[in-house]
Amino acid sequence: MRRQVRTTTQFWAALDAAMPAGREPSWHDFAATDLPDVIERFAQDWDHLPPLIPGRGDYRILIGAGRVAAFYAIEAQLAGDGSVELVGVEIDLGNTTFEQTA
Repeated sequence: MRRQVRTTTQFWAALDAAMPAGREPSWHDFAATDLPDVIERFAQDWDHLPPLIPGRGDYRILIGAGRVAAFYAIEAQLAGDGSVELVGVEIDLGNTTFEQTA
């Protein structure tokens, strides 16, 4: 089952806080480069992702590696209408070197 995925204000605030201020990469880079893959994973694999809280299947976490972020952990919740809402993010930039392409 493919689910609709949407972001929340809480997610964008967490993403902004997780990225370095005034430096590359920015939250824009993450949103344009890694976020589409994250959204696709939540849309396709919601039922197979691990629960964020044991025993609560309505909260899941996706831990992965990206092109902008060395690693990320994104928290999501299942909304009443069956869609997935991204609510939180933690990012480890590691020693990644992000190169923007035109």
